[in-house]
Amino acid sequence: MAKKVCLAYSGGLDTSCILKYLLEEGYEVIAFMADVGQEEDFEAAKEKALKIGATRVYIEDLRREFIEELCYPAIACNAIYENVYLLGTSLARPVIARAQIAVAQKEGCFAVSHGCTGKGNDQVRFELAFYALQPTITVIAPWRDPVFYNKFKGRGDLLDYAAEKGIPVTSTKSKPWSMDENLAHCSYEAGILEDPNTTPPDDMWKLTVDPLKGPDTPDDFTITFEKGLPVKLEYDNGKTVTDALDLFLTANTIARKHGVGRIDIVENRFIGLKSRGCYETPGLTLLRSAHIDLEGLVLDREIRGLRDQFVTFNYAKLLYNGLYFSPEREFLEGSIAASQVNVNGSVRCRAFKGMFSVLGRWSDTEKLYDESESSMDEIGDFAPSDSTGFIAVNAIRLKKYGKAKEAAGQSLVKKL
Repeated sequence: MAKKVCLAYSGGLDTSCILKYLLEEGYEVIAFMADVGQEEDFEAAKEKALKIGATRVYIEDLRREFIEELCYPAIACNAIYENVYLLGTSLARPVIARAQIAVAQKEGCFAVSHGCTGKGNDQVRFELAFYALQPTITVIAPWRDPVFYNKFKGRGDLLDYAAEKGIPVTSTKSKPWSMDENLAHCSYEAGILEDPNTTPPDDMWKLTVDPLKGPDTPDDFTITFEKGLPVKLEYDNGKTVTDALDLFLTANTIARKHGVGRIDIVENRFIGLKSRGCYETPGLTLLRSAHIDLEGLVLDREIRGLRDQFVTFNYAKLLYNGLYFSPEREFLEGSIAASQVNVNGSVRCRAFKGMFSVLGRWSDTEKLYDESESSMDEIGDFAPSDSTGFIAVNAIRLKKYGKAKEAAGQSLVKKL
């Protein structure tokens, strides 16, 4: 009896050829497809996998858990990698890997397989997740197998193999870039984008309108948060959504319409290579930006500082590096929840011509901001004279620093 392998299958050229290759290697193949919100004809892909020779095809709808378990915690801690990337691809990998292992266990597979390149981050993300979820699992990674990658040195070799084996393909021409899409974003890399000085062509962007061609009228909307998580979005003069998936989809619709969420960066991959990537992250950009603004009103200064310096940085890093199923992730998520207890309130927002802006914010429960204390027009409970002692105490060490510089002939004053 042939050993069973569960293959992460997309319906594209690479995984279709890998499916046939595994069959020729003597394995029985169970194909697994994850619906994380990408625009995909899943039924057509299923028919294709069965035609090639897969025993069964599983299509798992993971959209809700993707939003609630991955995207929302990322919003709550303002997760961002290298100050720019909102981790759209990274966020989807844990739910995909978990569902694939569940299918593999149900089918009694001894191994799982994927079509990730041997130079990228995804191979690390998937395989670290696989081993945490099922430590005894075997992973078959064809693009790291010399027999496989020496046989298929490029897309042309794959197309020849597909033609030889009767594998249906929809196109014989390579796209000038590689794409990965889910509910949170779409990424573009490789091909013509490998030259970091090549401007992305206008027709590359799939999700968002060109900001220069967006509507001439802005969209205003209000996002309400409870304990740091979006719970309500009010838009279009009276419409309201509260379901997590519907809320995220609505944020996407608004942002896509106005071209919000495009970035173009050169990032540091976990394995040590630099990579140029272009990303569209529409709705997640809106929700994260509104969350950051609300924290300014309701979050204690020292809690925010500790969270920003430690939790945000490390949570983004572990997501990017594929360490979601780890003890440090569990620890950090507990810290995220603790930091968000008082992040309750609403933010009035605007999307327009590629920009997100805040029109106002309020909270009915959190009162760290006091108009009277901060006002320039009234004294309130804070006496301005109290600042004299505050300044004097903080100046003690600076006076000593200045005297030491003068004694050493290194005056801090530039002579006129």
